[in-house]
Amino acid sequence: MTVTVASACWARGRPTLVAVPDILAAGVVVFRPGREVLLVHRPKYDDWSFPKGKLDPGEHSTAAAVREVAEETGVHVRLGPPLPAQRYPVARRMKTVHYWTGRVVGDDDVTAYRPNDEIDAVAWVPLEEAVGRLTHDHDRETLAAARRVRRKSRAVIVLRHAQARSRSAWRGPDAGRTLLKAGELESQRLVPLLAAYDVTRIVSSPSTRCVQTVRPYAEVAGCPLDLRPPLSEEHATPAGVGEVVDELLSGDAGSVLCTHRPVLPHVYDALGIDVDPGTGLEPAEMLVLHVRKGRVIGVERHHPR
Repeated sequence: MTVTVASACWARGRPTLVAVPDILAAGVVVFRPGREVLLVHRPKYDDWSFPKGKLDPGEHSTAAAVREVAEETGVHVRLGPPLPAQRYPVARRMKTVHYWTGRVVGDDDVTAYRPNDEIDAVAWVPLEEAVGRLTHDHDRETLAAARRVRRKSRAVIVLRHAQARSRSAWRGPDAGRTLLKAGELESQRLVPLLAAYDVTRIVSSPSTRCVQTVRPYAEVAGCPLDLRPPLSEEHATPAGVGEVVDELLSGDAGSVLCTHRPVLPHVYDALGIDVDPGTGLEPAEMLVLHVRKGRVIGVERHHPR
């Protein structure tokens, strides 16, 4: 994130203002059935809050959010709709915390959690009680925002393939065009982002550059690749793309659809969403749609850089 805090330095005997980057962190407001939310107690500050923590160097905020919940509570979660970020001063800097709602994947039991110096208590708390237990006003505001979108949803992700070799430099059928080294790195960096949304279904154009983009995640997650010719540049039609999209919207799994820039308008039309052509997806960028009962209730965009 770009900086907005200024720090005084001296140049030629005069003070100058130098931009100081925000401390970046990520967290999750985790819900479970029964109208309960997951809270943690930090002995250092003697406060009750949501599980959160600073990003590791080079880490994406979505991956950090899921990792921090696992480290602080022992619970694995998948991200739901995003929430407004928190921003507040910490010592002489500003801190920005990106938040999502979340749902548990697997066991939600926290009774076996072992207290430590960082987190000495983890508890599922009824929503009405949580309002009073939270220590900070900004956390109560985040909880209020989360309650408005807390109902269970799943992610349908539209992904443009990673950086590929240029058409002019490629010899052979365009469908066989491969990723650049930079694109291969992007495909690896996509793995924790897709995992953060618990993607278990992978639908892709059969073109090599698309397959190479999603294969690293498929191998890590143990998910098969579902290759669909209607998602390729050569065979895309509005009807064919619409059939694939309808199938994903009506399903019950977190899913990703990997395709090409010229095919994306067909995907957007099938989804019933407006995307400004001037702000189209970059290579390896993903559009995350949060879907409940076939209806899109939230949208966000992420790039693995």
